[in-house]
Amino acid sequence: MLKRNEKYINPFTDYGFKRLFGEEPSKDLLLDFLNEILGDKEGKIIELSYQPNDSLPTTVGNRKAIFDIYCINEKGEHFIVEMQKVEQQYFKDRMLFYSTFPIQSQAKDKGKDWNFNLKHVYAIGILDFSFKEDQPDPDKYRYDAKITEIETGKIFYEKLTFTYLSMEKFNKKLDELETKFEKWLFVIKNLNKLDRIPENLKEEIFIKFFQIAEIAKLGESEYREYEASLNAYRDIKNSVDWAEEKGKLKEREKIALEMINNNEPIEKIMQYTGLTKKEIAELKGNNN
Repeated sequence: MLKRNEKYINPFTDYGFKRLFGEEPSKDLLLDFLNEILGDKEGKIIELSYQPNDSLPTTVGNRKAIFDIYCINEKGEHFIVEMQKVEQQYFKDRMLFYSTFPIQSQAKDKGKDWNFNLKHVYAIGILDFSFKEDQPDPDKYRYDAKITEIETGKIFYEKLTFTYLSMEKFNKKLDELETKFEKWLFVIKNLNKLDRIPENLKEEIFIKFFQIAEIAKLGESEYREYEASLNAYRDIKNSVDWAEEKGKLKEREKIALEMINNNEPIEKIMQYTGLTKKEIAELKGNNN
């Protein structure tokens, strides 16, 4: 029997996200979460049906979109939900590209008399990072975008909405949660760090969420699949963290070299850069 250390699965793993939001037994969790994202202004979703990727049309080169979750509600509106673990250079391009698939699918089998009346498409990204251009605003973690007219800022096209949630910037504690939407973000971000259901989250929908997330309830093969997904997630995060650390080290070394060239005392260089006396000496030797 494999040792299971944490009590709840990590939602940022492929397996964890699909188990919590992408399977029929957990469909009401996704429905509730989407309703909290959309709010009253978009109208409440009553029912969802998961859609297979092979139901979508192909594009140039028979390229298909592979979504984490793709579903349609009772009004025929389409929802793409993506969990993105690390920053990708063209993430926004990819989400725009993905949105074209459910748009194209609406023309399928319509015939020549179809009048191009499209249903709303929502592309939702749950991000385990924040875009560099968003980092100067540390308190803003939700972004909603539509096609707008540039000069007036008025919405030009209503039926295509992009929403992304920067989970890295959501830092509210349990006693600071004010809305159900904030509770959802909290449990998604912190689930695998918890060992019990917090008192202020003991609502029916969250109780079910925690029950489905229990690692102890996974069968042996399910746990092996989760473990492989968790290891892949950790490998990705470790690679990103190492790359960031190398970048920070290069920046510190650059500052140290400038201070060395300005004949600053070694104690001051250590204070400003965090480098050790040995590291500074090596930099100085390599610079001669």
